[in-house]
Amino acid sequence: MRISIASGKGGTGKTTLSTNLASYFSEKQAIALIDIDVEEPNSKLFIDGELLNRKMMSKAVPKWKAETCSHCGLCQEVCNFNSILSLGEEIMVFPQLCHSCYACSELCPTQSLPMVPQKIGELYEYKKDQLSFIESKLEIGEEQAVPLIKQTIEFVNNTYSHISTLLFDCPPGTSCPVIEATRHADFIILVTEPTPFGVHDLKLAVETMRLMEKDFGVVVNRDGIGNDELDKYCHSEGIPILAKIPNKREIAIAYSKGLLLYRIFPEVQKALSDIENYITLLSSSTK
Repeated sequence: MRISIASGKGGTGKTTLSTNLASYFSEKQAIALIDIDVEEPNSKLFIDGELLNRKMMSKAVPKWKAETCSHCGLCQEVCNFNSILSLGEEIMVFPQLCHSCYACSELCPTQSLPMVPQKIGELYEYKKDQLSFIESKLEIGEEQAVPLIKQTIEFVNNTYSHISTLLFDCPPGTSCPVIEATRHADFIILVTEPTPFGVHDLKLAVETMRLMEKDFGVVVNRDGIGNDELDKYCHSEGIPILAKIPNKREIAIAYSKGLLLYRIFPEVQKALSDIENYITLLSSSTK
């Protein structure tokens, strides 16, 4: 199964759940954890391993050849993303806005806009026992996360098709990076917390997943703070709560030290076991 771990807001515990669940699963089977929160990947803080591969990731952007350009202005007309500006005898290209659609390059009558690679980030591949870990980091100053997320998923599809369970640590929110990170998933785990902000942003995430027609469930982190509004909302909407991780100072301290929580706290291991049981039943029912 392809399982994406997402949330409506940042800081709810996606990485905490992703890294602990991946390590917990890897004790029983081969598994891959992919950190595609490319603007702020931090799963590596909790997962060590041998570096197997470091790969530059790029996207294709047009490069203007002034010596052959006829200055017809067609490139500006066909660009839907305003990444090309025709100013008299000058053509300005804005790579940060380019979506690599090739329209300007393919339709240029003088072939004056060849597409060239531009670095957008790097992909790192690690291995420890039965756990494979892949993370991608967006280049500083790069505007678009989606191309790097898409390429990372394609790399995983080509390299790890033999692994039956893939976990994706996704970006927070409900914007384009989240859509790209979850659209190929078989199941979504939405991590939230029982606070007004947590409930509010969970509702946005739930609406997004329903529009995408995705199966999903909720994991409650820092259970015990706030009130019962979250439980009432999930019950009224028929949303399964897969597990709850308690709010404990000791857990926060262990997390701040980069430790895997399930190895220390039985209640965290119980939460992971509950998630595993749900996923196993879900997987069996879809076969």
